[in-house]
Amino acid sequence: MRFPRQKNPHRSILSPYKEIQISTALSMEAEAPKFAYSVWALPPEAEVAPRLRELMGALKSTFGGPRFEPHVTVVGLIELTEEEAVKRLRAACDGLKAYTATVDRVATGTFFYQCVYLLLHPTPEVVEAGSHCWKHFGYTQSTPYMPHLSLLYGDLNEEEKKAGQDKANSLDPTISSLSFLISRLALYKTDPDDKTCLSWEKIAECTLSSS
Repeated sequence: MRFPRQKNPHRSILSPYKEIQISTALSMEAEAPKFAYSVWALPPEAEVAPRLRELMGALKSTFGGPRFEPHVTVVGLIELTEEEAVKRLRAACDGLKAYTATVDRVATGTFFYQCVYLLLHPTPEVVEAGSHCWKHFGYTQSTPYMPHLSLLYGDLNEEEKKAGQDKANSLDPTISSLSFLISRLALYKTDPDDKTCLSWEKIAECTLSSS
């Protein structure tokens, strides 16, 4: 005589529960973390970058501060996954041509990351490059784009910043007339809370079209 097969009274409850747990775990694993990224315009390595590094090193030896690569910030801090950030960088570079940046003067700022810097002329092509990249990254800020290349990071008082400004002009008297081609944009992971800049890391780099 065959008896009917008994059903597990817990099966209908436990199985969906387990499935939900597994589904949630897989979803959490699939969700990539977001980090703070910036887009930098890089000066040419042939002559300009070494010249800037020498000047930046001299200022650092006098006033302290972290070491960082010379760059013009095109897109400020924005939180994205690495995959999405790289994707947006490549899309932005596909529609952007190399452009010229020209220094206006050595200037000083009001916070750590704009202590002493080279203020660039906001020419139409420089401003358009910034606007173009902002759109691709969905980036906005409360103030207009101010193209600049930082020479020194630090929390200096006004007298010290003025001394840094004077030293930069003294060490490189023609720096205020410097003009260079920007043909490379790079994506950097830049934790704003890391004032040592040791964790800052280049993730990707694109070369802009010359024509």
